[in-house]
This record gives sequence, structure tokens and C-alpha cells, in this order.
Amino acid sequence: MTTRCEWAGADPLYVAYHDEEWGVPVHDDRLLFEFLVLEGAQAGLSWITILRKREGYRAAFDDFDPALVAQYDEAKIEALLADPGIVRNRRKVESAVQNAKAFLTVQAEFGSFDEYVWQFVGEYPKVNSWRSWKEIPAQTPESRAFSKDLVSRGFKFVGPTICYAHMQATGMVNDHVVGCFRHRELL
Repeated sequence: MTTRCEWAGADPLYVAYHDEEWGVPVHDDRLLFEFLVLEGAQAGLSWITILRKREGYRAAFDDFDPALVAQYDEAKIEALLADPGIVRNRRKVESAVQNAKAFLTVQAEFGSFDEYVWQFVGEYPKVNSWRSWKEIPAQTPESRAFSKDLVSRGFKFVGPTICYAHMQATGMVNDHVVGCFRHRELL
């Protein structure tokens, strides 16, 4: 029997996300932008809600192309707010557009968002050794520094808890518990 992080539960979508994506180091700017938008959309909601709407987000947000999202105008925002395939919260939708603009500025400054974001963990994944999911913090000094820097660059919905979730999702940290089969695989 395969041992997983307890949070993965039995939902096939959650299990697949845990087994195939969560904690895998991401160096693709488009995927980093996708997780930034999705983590912001999750604020106050469960991650499974966002996973179930992920394909809707991909369709609604032009497959998370930040150059396209940065050009969204008020008419496009209104159309998004009518789209049942995403979380229809004005502040979250507007933050995705603002974040796309800020994302492009970071890319221009650093050469890629990847170059920028990985500096917060010293360029390599931080490997933790949690024995229980209850030990995993909601935020860390690294996520607080990441959040503070993003906010200073004009990003929205990027508090330290959202930033830590982003870091976990994109493999900047390995927070699979030590008994989980993925913890060893991602070393």
C-alpha cells in the first residue's frame, strides 16, 4: 500500500495532484504564473475547489499566458466575472490581471520569473522533514520575505500563507511528510 501525505485523502483529483505535481520543482514561467493565479484564487477556499476549476481557469485565462492576461480590459474582467468555470470574485480576478503586469516586469528585470522566485530558497528546494501534516507551518521566514517583495512590486493576493502554498506547490520546498513515498522521490 502506498503511503501518502494525509491531506491527499481519497479524491482521485487530489491524489493525482499530490502524486504528480505537488512539490515537484517548477522552472517554467507559465506554470509559475498559473500557480500564482490559482493560489490567489484559493484564498478563503479549499484547494480542491480550485483544482476542480483549474481547467475553467486555463480556458478563461488564455492558458495562463501572462502577456495576454496583462492586456485584459474591463470588458474582459466583466466576462470573467460571469464565467462559472472560475471563482467569480472581482478582487481575485482583478488581482490576476495586475499580477500578470507585475509578472512581466519581474521577467524583464530578472530574465525570467523562475530566476526571481528561486532566490527565496537559495536556488534549490528546501527539504523539510515533517512527520505529520500538522507540523507543517502555514508560513515561513522565506514565504514572508517572498510575500513582502511581491507586494513591493505591485502583486496582489500574495500574503505569506499564499506564498508558502505557492512554494509548496512549485517544489521550492518539499513538504511531503517523511513517511510519504513522494518525500523520498523528490530528494
